Amino acid sequence: MADNLDIKHTSGLSEAEAASRLKEHGYNELPSARKRRTVFAIASEVAREPMFLLLIACGTIYLVVGEWKEALALLSFVFVIMGITLYQERKTERTLEALRDLSSPRALVIRDGVQKRIAGREVVPGDILVLAEGDRVPADSQVLSCTNLLVDESLLTGESLPVRKVACPGAAEAVRPGGDDLPFVFSGTLVVSGQGIAQAQRTGPQSEIGKIGKSLQTVEAEKTPLQKETRRLVIRLAVVGLSVSAIVVIVYGLTRGGWVDALLAGITLGMAVLPEEFPVVLTLFLALGAWRISKVRVLTRQAPTIETMGSTTVLCVDKTGTLTMNRMSAAKTCVHGQFYDLRRQTTDQLPEALHEIIEFSILASELDPFDPMEKAFKELGERCLNHTDHIHRDWSLMGEYELSQKLLALSHVWKSPSG
Repeated sequence: MADNLDIKHTSGLSEAEAASRLKEHGYNELPSARKRRTVFAIASEVAREPMFLLLIACGTIYLVVGEWKEALALLSFVFVIMGITLYQERKTERTLEALRDLSSPRALVIRDGVQKRIAGREVVPGDILVLAEGDRVPADSQVLSCTNLLVDESLLTGESLPVRKVACPGAAEAVRPGGDDLPFVFSGTLVVSGQGIAQAQRTGPQSEIGKIGKSLQTVEAEKTPLQKETRRLVIRLAVVGLSVSAIVVIVYGLTRGGWVDALLAGITLGMAVLPEEFPVVLTLFLALGAWRISKVRVLTRQAPTIETMGSTTVLCVDKTGTLTMNRMSAAKTCVHGQFYDLRRQTTDQLPEALHEIIEFSILASELDPFDPMEKAFKELGERCLNHTDHIHRDWSLMGEYELSQKLLALSHVWKSPSG
């Protein structure tokens, strides 16, 4: 960290004070939109599906009438399908838990005058945060000092371009995210350039991203069109089956007098009306669909989601800026009035003047770049200049002059092996 950020004169909180504030404000964690689902909760949700209830009802009726083979076949399908669904959804739950642990940011703070790396959930209001390129901001904070600090706030604002931050050592009124030259950084946003010192103000549910998390808790999952349709189908089939069975029992009993035989005949006809294959096919295919897309690293928390994804024909989005891979590539350049398509050119086809442009763009970038544009320069150099003397892997970076508002230029001082 640069000396002009004046870390030496910042002692930060003491460990005792930090512990006291952690007890008062709680951990710096976002409220979960959904509670963690146990195996029993998942099994209960699966068992309440109408098609599952229909399958169990059919198997039970077969047991009542003494058809053991048919009953065991249907009930075995119940356990197989429930086992597949439980395995798939529990696997997804474990993966999501692991992702939450991995996505929990680490924070570099100053406590008792010493820099130390702690878990992001342990950051408390008043902590002094040290931010650098590539860091995830752990809490809503006021910027005390910074050098060329650019932050990606697309998580909160949807704007794909990073915004510039300014320092404000004194008291400042909190503002909403969005726009350049604000002295605040926000939890969950990403530092894409520069460095800074900030003081945490709001953590956990009180942060901007925490407010989004609290609003998500009020959202209830709706039934998918297939679930609604199958529910209506089950109700209709049940009404038709019971009606037909009742009519057969009454007519058979009145005409022949054997009410036990009439009851068995009504149940048999009701079973013929109920299509027990429907729940097997629908539930099994949804579970297999979840398993198939998991092979391409797409998680399905609930199997009915597969039906929603499969029926989607139009996807409406705000813009493409935040739906990209956050990668750039050099496409064209102009040398002496002539344009060159860099995506198709090889080393032999590039003029010497273009070699120099690529060489200087790499030298003006970081050694291990984080910025997508600098990564694109380096990839271009590796592809087009790999076997030339324009790639200087043996040069040493001696000094770096950062961008500033007064001088919008980045300067690097290099030293060759010859000195």
